[in-house]
Amino acid sequence: MNFEAVKKKLCTAGIENASSEAVMLCEAFQGTALDEAVTRRCRHYPLQYILGKWAFYREEYEVDESCLIPRSDTEILVDLAINILPNGARFLDICTGSGCIAVSTLKNRTDTAAVGVDLFEKTLALATRNAAANDVTARFTPLLADATKLPPPHLSPFSFDAILSNPPYIESKILATLQREVQFEPRAALDGGDDGLLFYRLILENWSPLLKKDGFILFEIGYDQAQALQTISAQYGYTCTVKKDFGGNDRVCILKHAD
Repeated sequence: MNFEAVKKKLCTAGIENASSEAVMLCEAFQGTALDEAVTRRCRHYPLQYILGKWAFYREEYEVDESCLIPRSDTEILVDLAINILPNGARFLDICTGSGCIAVSTLKNRTDTAAVGVDLFEKTLALATRNAAANDVTARFTPLLADATKLPPPHLSPFSFDAILSNPPYIESKILATLQREVQFEPRAALDGGDDGLLFYRLILENWSPLLKKDGFILFEIGYDQAQALQTISAQYGYTCTVKKDFGGNDRVCILKHAD
């Protein structure tokens, strides 16, 4: 199958960026493997999972169905972290997934160290491999833990300069309406509970005591959640500043102690 044939099949299947995706598939696969990859993509199986890797920020990441696919909107959070973390910072990346937030921050701030938290062993193993592939293993500590519960007791209060997180924030009832590709991503990485805000509350309730008094939290949020996050933040004694993404939508909340 040549490029034009691949492109035609993708177009017929309703793949939006058929031309650029055809290029990537033809570069990655040949012969029968290409046929199989095109067939999967025509079923709207995510291109990122087919390729098994994806670019994010300035790095490349191994990706599979155990993790949320890294998206460019999340680069806003990483860029903020790189620019505002203090010298020698130690930070938490809660719901680390592929590890893209922690690893890209570590890669571009070589004076920092991170603990990447995830609930699932397979996902945490993937993040650990991505840390190794990007040469930050020595500064990345994987931690198997539940973001909705109290942190393990060996993590001391006031021991982190920042908490970074792109938690699940989609309302449960909306999940079934999302585009077909998203249906292949892990539900646990998407489902933010009835109002989409469950993880923000529980991270603030259970994990924020680990933050130093002059520390900060960076949360990725949904485009319509800024006001809700400002209300929740105030309830826990934080101010909340909102940054927009490349499309002009509210995307990252910066939380700092109000006092």
